[in-house]
Amino acid sequence: MSIRIERDGRVATVIHSRIEARNAMDPASAEALTEAFLMLDADPDISAIVFWGEGGAFCAGWDLKYAQAFTDPSRFEREIVAGLAFPEDGTAPPRGPMGPSRLEMSKPLIAAVEGPAVAGGMELALWCDVRVMAEDAYFGVYCRRWGIPLIDGGTVRLPRLVGQGRALEIIMTGRKVAADEALRIGLCEKVVPHGEARAAAETMAQEIARFPQGAMLADRRSAIAGHGLPVREALAREWIDGVRTIATEGAAGAGRFASGKGRGGDFGDI
Repeated sequence: MSIRIERDGRVATVIHSRIEARNAMDPASAEALTEAFLMLDADPDISAIVFWGEGGAFCAGWDLKYAQAFTDPSRFEREIVAGLAFPEDGTAPPRGPMGPSRLEMSKPLIAAVEGPAVAGGMELALWCDVRVMAEDAYFGVYCRRWGIPLIDGGTVRLPRLVGQGRALEIIMTGRKVAADEALRIGLCEKVVPHGEARAAAETMAQEIARFPQGAMLADRRSAIAGHGLPVREALAREWIDGVRTIATEGAAGAGRFASGKGRGGDFGDI
């Protein structure tokens, strides 16, 4: 199987390993990835998740060897249009073509990007909360060359990260976006030396996992849910969710601070 999970305490790393195809996605991998993320999201022993492509490539997009369905109208309708369509009754949608791109995860998710994260692979990286890139890694809407649109959230998430004008330029030209530019424009949050993306992402995940989880998750939910809402409505949501956490987890944390922990901004002993 091309998907496996490795655990270290409260952090899990989901590994996509189709090295021979630069981790391009096939239907079996898309299904297995979705199942892996759903399982970890429901696991009470896991607090943060890292997503990494083995062998020097995050994901080279959809494996075009499986794109024969696009040229057979009946198969295209059955497998793509009907099989992956959003339900009209508002229930949870099926997986995306690239797998987990439609999941709304309840836990922090960090993409560890080495090499290419292009076309649908870029969309999977955009799905994550945070992107850690190796210095020679890169993004790009490379499917522009083959007449295939972004259908795993790329046109939705990219403008939210970098703004509409820059997103449109990247989408329409299909050009390469190197790690240094990605960091500069807000398309990634950290750049590290070649080969160190996974370790850096896992270190970040461990830092997140060691904090009291209720408050961190409340803040994460508010930042995600409040995007695009009127300020008053977003503030109200933040207040309602946050005040519940203060009454439980926050009171205990204030007690630890009063006892002398965390003074001077020291997070080493909390």
